[in-house]
Amino acid sequence: MRLSEIQEISKTQYDAIIKQDIGLKRQLLPSLPDIKSHALVISGIRRCGKSTLLRQFLTEKLDPWFYLNFDDIRLLSFNSEDYKLLDKVISDSGVSLLFFDEVQSAINWELYIRQKLDEGFQILITGSNASLLSRELGTHLTGRHISKELFPFSYTEFCKFLNQDYCTSSLTDYLNMGGFPEYLKTENMDILTQLQSDIIYRDIAVRYGIRDTASLERLFLYLVSNPAQLFSPSKLSGILGTKSPTTVLEYISYLESAYLLSILPCFSWSLKTQSLLPKKAYITDSGIIKTTSISFSNNLGALLENMVFINIYSQLCYAGNQKEKAIFYYKDKNEFECECDFIVSPHSKPECIQVCWELSYDNQDREIKGLLNAMVFFNIDKGTILTFDTEDLIKKDSKTINVIPAWKYFGEQVE
Repeated sequence: MRLSEIQEISKTQYDAIIKQDIGLKRQLLPSLPDIKSHALVISGIRRCGKSTLLRQFLTEKLDPWFYLNFDDIRLLSFNSEDYKLLDKVISDSGVSLLFFDEVQSAINWELYIRQKLDEGFQILITGSNASLLSRELGTHLTGRHISKELFPFSYTEFCKFLNQDYCTSSLTDYLNMGGFPEYLKTENMDILTQLQSDIIYRDIAVRYGIRDTASLERLFLYLVSNPAQLFSPSKLSGILGTKSPTTVLEYISYLESAYLLSILPCFSWSLKTQSLLPKKAYITDSGIIKTTSISFSNNLGALLENMVFINIYSQLCYAGNQKEKAIFYYKDKNEFECECDFIVSPHSKPECIQVCWELSYDNQDREIKGLLNAMVFFNIDKGTILTFDTEDLIKKDSKTINVIPAWKYFGEQVE
C-alpha cells in the first residue's frame, strides 16, 4: 500500500466515527481500566456496540487518539510491510493512544500491538472472533492484555435505550426484538439477517475454509430453532448429513467463537463426566431467534430461558471474576426427568434458578422438583423460579422458592 492511502483511510474512518452518537452508556463501561501497560481488548459479536463502548471510554478520557478499522475493503491488501507506513502515519499524528477496530482482520496484528506497547503507546482493540483473538493474545501478548466481552443490550439496557419500564410489555418487546442497538433504532430485520450472513460466510466459512456451507447453515438453523434444548454431536451429525460428530463439534466451536451462541454444560464435579454429558446451546440474542428460527412460534418457555441465560451470563462476564463466571445446568442422575436450568457460581456461592413461562398445574411438580433436587445437592435453602408474569412464594422441605417475573428479577438487580 501507499502512505497516502493509509493516511486517507484513517482520516475518513476517524471523521466517520467521531460523528456517531455515543449512545447509551453500557454496563461494562465502569469496569474498563485506563492503563498503558496492557492492551485493552473488547470482544463480542459484530454490531453489539464494541466501538461505541470504546468511544464512550475515550469521551470520558478526553485524550486525543488515532483510529483505524481493519475490517475495511480498502485495507484488503494490507500486509506486514505496511506496518512501517502505519508507524509513519501514527508518528505524524503525534498521539499516544491507539484505537484499532476488528483487529483480527489484520495480518500479524499481535506482533504489531506488542511493538506499540513496548514503545509506550496506550492501545484499545476490538475483535469479533474469540478463537483468533485468544490464540494470538496467548502467544504474543501473554500478560500484556486485559480482555472484556461485550454483549448486545441486556434487558435493563434495552429498557433504558427505549425509555420503557420494567414490566411484561417491555419483556415481550425484548423477547421479540433482542438487543442489537442498530436494529432497535431502525426495526429493519435485514440488519439482523445480513449480520448473520456476514458471520456465517465471512467470519466462519471463508476464514476456516469450509466448503460445505450448506451443512454449516443447517446446523445453525437447527440450533437457532431449538435453543435451550439438549443436544449431542452424534444426534446433530444426522441433521447435518455427515457421519462425523467431530465435524459437528468443529462447526459448533466456530459458531461459538463468532459469538453467535454459547454452550452450557451439565454440572459435575468430574470434568471428564462433564465433557461426556449432553449440552445446551443458547443464542446470543433473541432477535436472531425471531428472525431466523423456522419452528419457534409456540415455544415461549425456551425463548424466555434463552433470554435469562444471556442476561445472567453477560452479568457474570462483566463482573470479570473467572471463578464467578461458571454457569451450568443440573440433572439429578436418579431423577432424569427433573432438571434445574441454571446453577450459577457453583464453586463459590451457588445459586439455583429455574425458568418457565408460567408455573401451572401441569408443570409445577416437575419444575419445583428439579429445582429442589439442585438445592439439596448444593446445600442451599433458597432458590428462584423465573417466569413471564407469575409471582409467588413456595415453602417446601425447609426450602424457600421465590417465584418472580424475569422482568422484575433483572430490574431489581440494577436498582
